[in-house]
Amino acid sequence: MTSKRVVAPYVLILPSFVLAALIVIWPVNELAQLASHSVNRFGQLRDFVGMANFRALLDDPNFIDALWRTGIWTIGVVGGAILCSVPVALVLNEDFYGRDLARVLVMLPWAVSLTMTAIVWRWALSGESGMLNSALMDFGIIDENIQWLAEARTAFPMQILIGILVTIPFTVTIILGGLASIPDDLYEAAALEGAGRWEQFRYITLPLIAPFLNIALVLNTIYVFNSFPIIWAMTQGGPANSTDILVTYLYKVGFRLGKLGEASAVSLVMFGILLVFTLIYVRLTASRGAKA
Repeated sequence: MTSKRVVAPYVLILPSFVLAALIVIWPVNELAQLASHSVNRFGQLRDFVGMANFRALLDDPNFIDALWRTGIWTIGVVGGAILCSVPVALVLNEDFYGRDLARVLVMLPWAVSLTMTAIVWRWALSGESGMLNSALMDFGIIDENIQWLAEARTAFPMQILIGILVTIPFTVTIILGGLASIPDDLYEAAALEGAGRWEQFRYITLPLIAPFLNIALVLNTIYVFNSFPIIWAMTQGGPANSTDILVTYLYKVGFRLGKLGEASAVSLVMFGILLVFTLIYVRLTASRGAKA
């Protein structure tokens, strides 16, 4: 192998690396400066305080609650979206009359702003005049209005449900790409061998769309983990901080309480969690590839 072929890949990825460094490393460095200093409301650095901002977070029960709730939120939305998207994608991959229209209808929510979607659902879940209460009362399921967003036991599950609904279109798109890459010959050969639909799905479809499911898992996890509009537009983390996740907690600490040092510490914690998740995922993917 010539020296030119060894150097060429690094030269080609150098512009992307420099750009990524400017976008990621510089902000992280600035956050580290803010998190290790006392900072006034105008963002001016004061005294060096070391890990004091991180210790203040650990002493705050709202931060611990938001941390756990972020895990539930991310796992619930991403897991629910993938489970719901697989059968939807399988149906949309079939050849039936009106399939193009069905695909457009499934993808349509993707074109709507998350904030607008959240506001519409906030109206629909209103405890006094919401559409959901009216529908349930018309069907005789409930006798009195339910305060969906005013009670902690119902607000957060409803937000997870809406998170799943708005994540499905993107996930379906990725899975449809995987399904389109599977040759029909495999199914025809399996059918000749007597394999039913379940066996075809288990031994052909699922293994071949696994790389696409992995892409959906990683991209959705990063996106949902940092998602702000749904929870903020519907409850602003309430009632009594019971629906706060890390990103809404960060906003309150930084822009309502003016504690920019602690808010920067929260940002670094979030960055660290996603970095660890990504490294573990890459390690697992690499080990599976080596075994294959």
